[in-house]
Amino acid sequence: MVINNEKMSKFFSGIYLWMFIGLLVSGGVAYYTSISKEMIRIVYSSYVWIILLEFIIVIVFNALRKKVSSTGAKVLFITYSAVSGLTLSSIFLVYKIQSIVTFFLAAALMFGLLALYGYTTKQDLSSMGRILIFALIAIVVMSLINIFINNSSFGIVVSIISIVIFLGLTAWDMQSLKSIYAYYQNDQEELNKMTVYGALDLYLDFINIFLQLLNLFGKNND
Repeated sequence: MVINNEKMSKFFSGIYLWMFIGLLVSGGVAYYTSISKEMIRIVYSSYVWIILLEFIIVIVFNALRKKVSSTGAKVLFITYSAVSGLTLSSIFLVYKIQSIVTFFLAAALMFGLLALYGYTTKQDLSSMGRILIFALIAIVVMSLINIFINNSSFGIVVSIISIVIFLGLTAWDMQSLKSIYAYYQNDQEELNKMTVYGALDLYLDFINIFLQLLNLFGKNND
């Protein structure tokens, strides 16, 4: 199959544009919430429900992958980004702004390098992807366990492993998106939709890298 490289570049530009929009929405909502006493009260009195809503949106988003229109996908992505911003508001309350900026840039650099690797490598990463998915499930379980045992050393190990996993998922997702483009390259509506789905995958990879770096090295507010 002949790949139109110019069209594929446009496809990935769209993915990064929507990822940037998602980060902008999340950052804006997070910052506004952190400076509003009323919003803070609402968010932290309903924190568990907001987290549950995040999961529900992601589940619905993926369940409707074959049915939703590109416009519907964009609406769901923006909605998820805004809800995610509510939970991310805590970082502005907990960490110094210098730490947030520093580790956002560090995450962007690490994410960019692995995204570039995933885009350019000739190595098939599909088997690695399956391993990373199972490792991610294990990390989620370990994180839940640490909520109850509250062991700081265990938490550090979980954060380090999480960073490695999400960096690996970044490379895998990039390679998978190239395959998705090759499959749908003659279906513009489907490509438009996959642009948003790709943005969500990369958004989640980046946010998790950023949060784990902040958790490991961020300086708390006094």
